[in-house]
Amino acid sequence: MARVLVAGASGYAGALAARIVHRHPELELEAVTSRSDAGRRLDDLYPQHRVPMVLDALDIETEALPPDVEAAIVAYPHGASAPVVAALHERGIKVVDLSADFRLRDLGVYEEHYVQHTAPELVPDAVYGLPERYREQLRGADLVANPGCYPTASILALAPLAPYLADVVIDAKSGVSGAGRTPTQSTHFVSADENVTPYGVGRHRHTPEIEQELAAAGAPGLRVSFTPHLVPLDQGELVSCYVTLTDEAADLDIAGLFEEHYGAEPFVELALRPPGVRDVRESNVCRIHAVRDERTGRVLVFAAIDNLWKGAASQAVQNLNLMLGLDETAGLC
Repeated sequence: MARVLVAGASGYAGALAARIVHRHPELELEAVTSRSDAGRRLDDLYPQHRVPMVLDALDIETEALPPDVEAAIVAYPHGASAPVVAALHERGIKVVDLSADFRLRDLGVYEEHYVQHTAPELVPDAVYGLPERYREQLRGADLVANPGCYPTASILALAPLAPYLADVVIDAKSGVSGAGRTPTQSTHFVSADENVTPYGVGRHRHTPEIEQELAAAGAPGLRVSFTPHLVPLDQGELVSCYVTLTDEAADLDIAGLFEEHYGAEPFVELALRPPGVRDVRESNVCRIHAVRDERTGRVLVFAAIDNLWKGAASQAVQNLNLMLGLDETAGLC
């Protein structure tokens, strides 16, 4: 039983990660920590997860870590995560980081969209944690950058088409839990309920992450139009991708291409109709429907995930399984 620490377990994604690890047949949840709720029980803060453990303060500087911790899931905000990850990594602990601190390979791009990086020396060592793209690199990895929720759905939707992409527009929608536990004016109930609102228009910080990974999949130089929308759901995410292909892809077998890429994937489902967010709620599944619009010649790709599960916590455990040499699906089916 590998002993696991979940740091930042008082947030939505961290609490869910603790729940999945706690119920995992081959992992032992050694400790849960919180900067703001230390001393509280996690099952008091989130009764639905039923994790009967007290949240501790994590003091990296005094090395006050629980003994024998072998792996950690760090669910800290962007910028705050890097020093914690670096300290854990230095102690030989395998880390899955849920923040954006190690996702972007170009340090300048990261600092343009986030903050000044405090552990830039680790960026080249981090494996991008999308198992459907980087499974072999994830096996035995020491540091994994868990993808953002929007990039997870968008990259899975578009990666099979990457060598043929000429133009891409992504219309994305997510529930308010994607904004985190701290309330804001836009995520307050009276603002989000009975409303749909675009945000991050023209400059959402997940755009370079999507472009980076599509370039790696075969679309270098592609510029994506990406607009997310806040919808009145607690969790769930749908991306609708409108794709223009290159001329040489006019006769491309869309269904066959997606079957070739994902037919054997344990957590990707190819659907005969466009998916809805209820189809994948509280699962590690990405459900995809791809079809050619014969009238316009575009390809339409729809992908649904649960933003807290496949978009964060359960994908982190999927990555942890690979890092520790376990069955990739353990604790997730």
